[in-house]
Amino acid sequence: MFPKIIKLILAVGVFGLAVYQFIDSEIGNGIFALLLAGMFVLLYFKNEFIFLAFLRLRKQDFVGTEKWLNRIPNPQASLVTKQQGYFYYLHGIIQSQTNLTQAEKHFKKALDLGLSMKHDLAMAKMSLAGILMQKRRKREATILLSEAKKLDSHGMLTAQLKMMQQQMKKI
Repeated sequence: MFPKIIKLILAVGVFGLAVYQFIDSEIGNGIFALLLAGMFVLLYFKNEFIFLAFLRLRKQDFVGTEKWLNRIPNPQASLVTKQQGYFYYLHGIIQSQTNLTQAEKHFKKALDLGLSMKHDLAMAKMSLAGILMQKRRKREATILLSEAKKLDSHGMLTAQLKMMQQQMKKI
C-alpha cells in the first residue's frame, strides 16, 4: 500500500509520461499511461484494502474483513477523511458481533468523519441505534432511528427500521 501522497505523485508522473507519449505520436502508449494515471487517482479516493474488506464483508467473513483492515497501519495518515469513516464503519460492524462498547465508539467516529453514501449513513445510524437500545438509552436511539429513516430513500432498511421501532416500544 502506498501512502496517499505517493499515489498522487505517481499519478502526476504517469500523466506527464502520457503527455510526452502523445507529443511523440505514440497514441496507444499515451492512452495506456492515461488509464494508469487514472488508476492511481482512483486508488487515492478508494483505498484498495477497504475495497477488499467490503468484499470479505459481503461474504459474512468477519475474520477476513478484519484481516484486510489490519493491513492499514495508520488510518489517519494513509486515508482521506471519507475512507477513514468507512474504516471505522467496517470496524463497527465487526465489533458489533462481540463488543458493543467498541462498536459504539467506531460507529460514532465513522459518523463524525462522514460516509459518502446515504444508505451507509442510514445503516450506521441504525446499527448505532440498536446498540443504544441494548444499553437502554431510548432517547438517543429514537433520534438515530428517525435520522436513519430519513436517509433511507430507497427503502432498503424499511423492514429493519420497523422491527427496531417495535422493539423500542417494549423498552
